[in-house]
Amino acid sequence: MRSIRLRILVTCAVVSAAAVGGWQLLSAGDGNNAPIKVGTTDAVTGLDPAGAYDAGSWALYSNLYQSLMTFSPGSAEPVPDAASGCRFVGQMLRTYQCELRDDLTFSSGRPITAEDVKYSFDRVMHIKADVGPKSLFGSLKSVRAQGLTVTFNLSTRDATFPYKVATGAGAIVDRTKYPADGLREGDAVDGSGPYVLKAYESGVSARLEPNPKYRGAIGSVGNAISVRYFKKSEELDRAWKAKQVDVTHRQMPPAVVAGLAPGDPQVGVHEAGSSEIRHLVFNVRKGSPMAGRAVRQAAATLVDRSGIASSIYYGTVEPLYSLIPQGVTGHSTPFFDKNSTHDAARAEQLLLNAGVRTPVRITLGYALGGAARQEAAELKRQLEAEDLFEVRVVEKAEWADFQADFTAGKFDAYTVGWVMDFPDPDNFSQPLVGSGNSLSNGYANPEIDRLILDTQQFSDRGRTADDFQKLQLIVADDVPLVPLWQKKDYVLSGKDISGGQYLSDGTGVWRLWALDWL
Repeated sequence: MRSIRLRILVTCAVVSAAAVGGWQLLSAGDGNNAPIKVGTTDAVTGLDPAGAYDAGSWALYSNLYQSLMTFSPGSAEPVPDAASGCRFVGQMLRTYQCELRDDLTFSSGRPITAEDVKYSFDRVMHIKADVGPKSLFGSLKSVRAQGLTVTFNLSTRDATFPYKVATGAGAIVDRTKYPADGLREGDAVDGSGPYVLKAYESGVSARLEPNPKYRGAIGSVGNAISVRYFKKSEELDRAWKAKQVDVTHRQMPPAVVAGLAPGDPQVGVHEAGSSEIRHLVFNVRKGSPMAGRAVRQAAATLVDRSGIASSIYYGTVEPLYSLIPQGVTGHSTPFFDKNSTHDAARAEQLLLNAGVRTPVRITLGYALGGAARQEAAELKRQLEAEDLFEVRVVEKAEWADFQADFTAGKFDAYTVGWVMDFPDPDNFSQPLVGSGNSLSNGYANPEIDRLILDTQQFSDRGRTADDFQKLQLIVADDVPLVPLWQKKDYVLSGKDISGGQYLSDGTGVWRLWALDWL
């Protein structure tokens, strides 16, 4: 996803709130109907759900569009939203069926039908956008609509399919407004979510107003919201200090986060358990120096995660040694077991044994934002130890440009963050290391694909732990990526704002409707 779909967790700690069946919101605060201003550095790459798979876009989608299922605050299990109910039919986990609510309309007033739902899924699969969410639906074979019933036929057993339906990939669009063969152009949005998009300027701002036609899991929607987008975390910090935004979420500068005072009566500091992670990804396509496994293993051996966590992030992140982060089923530490810290001697031996001439010349790309620039500089310093690598750093100011470049294979290595889309370890395997993964680094391993399929057949997700650990051992040996760190999530809100604790609770839904004036 911000990162790439940079979104958390069957077992991760989250802020609990309401019952699984839905939640209620307070009405707008008396005497203040002004929009609540929210600041973020997460970029929106597109407003069409078939063509974007990143945190900034999906954060907006969860407010403008509606999926058949969603996640209640603090709940790891999906609950009905546009659907009145969903279930697997039979014991094989290969047929998933939903009944659409009979009172739904798009914000235009046009009734939503099961055909719109089928159309929405079909176009994601048909368009196959390079940076779209198609990779989430690897098990989807076909969709059928009859009356208010939508039936998903799966090619394999997939107990995780309900979670995927609840994400931005399952956003329902108006089939009369969105083309079947290509992405919709322009800034118009026709959805059925709790908000309508009244104004939008790419990279600058979005104005959201309550959708009076919304019907679903949310009890009521109160305030209008004005989202402001910042390219740099320092810019967001300045806007916060100048009181130009009322709420900040992703990403304030690490030094600012490290210095937060939870007891400050002027500021609400909301810390959420999170499995937001970041990887150093390697381009394994033929022609890149990183196509050689020994080169990737040597680079991984040179990475000092603790140094990055302390010197760049001021201890606001924790070193990560696995594909699946702490708190998620299947977490293990294979990268720590292989090499816990920077080891130039071992890296040199790996390259020597493989007959690789040094220095290995590579390009390291990153998108501007947060502490990415400082992080890239530190990685360059670590990789160039003992003259084993020569690193040319490439900075991209715009996330969309960066995403297009790494998708096209223009970098040998690049740093990408990931926020889980749905609360299951599957979301750290298929989209990251499965064939056709969203990192677009050319990596594929049949054994990993087999393990992914094996894990998807169990409704009891605890039974998947062994397979996920086997999968991570393969990843640690192949090294298509190097896990760098895992962090908590922080929301800052002014003293006159409530609901900040619900904006980020680890379920991947950006609940702007929970914000209210006191």
